[in-house]
Amino acid sequence: MPEFIDTDQKGAILCIALNRPDKKNAITSAMYAALADALSKAAADDGVRVALLHGRGGVFAAGNDLADFMASPARTGNEPVFRFLRELAHFEKPLIAAVEGVAVGIGTTMLLHCDLVYAAPDTRFALPFVNLAVVPEAASSYLLPRIAGWQRAAQWLMLGEPFGAPEALAAGMINAMVPPEHLLATAMEAAQKLAAKPQFALRQAKRLMKQNQYEHIDHAMREEARVFAQCLQSPEAKEAFAAFFEKRKPDFSRI
Repeated sequence: MPEFIDTDQKGAILCIALNRPDKKNAITSAMYAALADALSKAAADDGVRVALLHGRGGVFAAGNDLADFMASPARTGNEPVFRFLRELAHFEKPLIAAVEGVAVGIGTTMLLHCDLVYAAPDTRFALPFVNLAVVPEAASSYLLPRIAGWQRAAQWLMLGEPFGAPEALAAGMINAMVPPEHLLATAMEAAQKLAAKPQFALRQAKRLMKQNQYEHIDHAMREEARVFAQCLQSPEAKEAFAAFFEKRKPDFSRI
């Protein structure tokens, strides 16, 4: 695997780790490509029954690496980030996430495609898309209202304010809060239970639960990508990104 993405197969379980802790596991285009490759290979490998996503250094993911993103913005829907999201959304085998530290932007939205999510109690989630003058991705505009309810989804996607693991648990976005020292072991235990089950029935159960969602998810991803590209051209986005890099509060009052 390329730098910053580690894979480790433990029996029938493929562990995929974001390993860029000095940058809070902020994800670059190369990392998205590696994540997409890892999921694609896991899907095709009969020796892999479960995939487990986690982050190293006590952090899950701080979202996009904005400097890398601005060097080659996602405009066409064919960039590595979109390939990763398509692999994630259509992954037929069980997918588990172990989350701690921060989960920002795609660090949160990717969890909506996981089957089981375990989080440390002090995990901070955030969906700051609108604050950056862009729109959500990963079909979160479709999935989050259905998982968490309209008002919670509106609060998290429109206000863009951080929220904690207790709120995520109450909303049904995670399965359980687990102390950080037991987090990965708990996720691995669940993965081992799933790996031991009859695989055809298990995957068919997942397919049946998701069968009516695939078309909606794919449509949401395409529409989000289209509007996202439009947003990037706006004066608001230019001000939001400039403010981020200049470490100041953006001013949208005269735009």
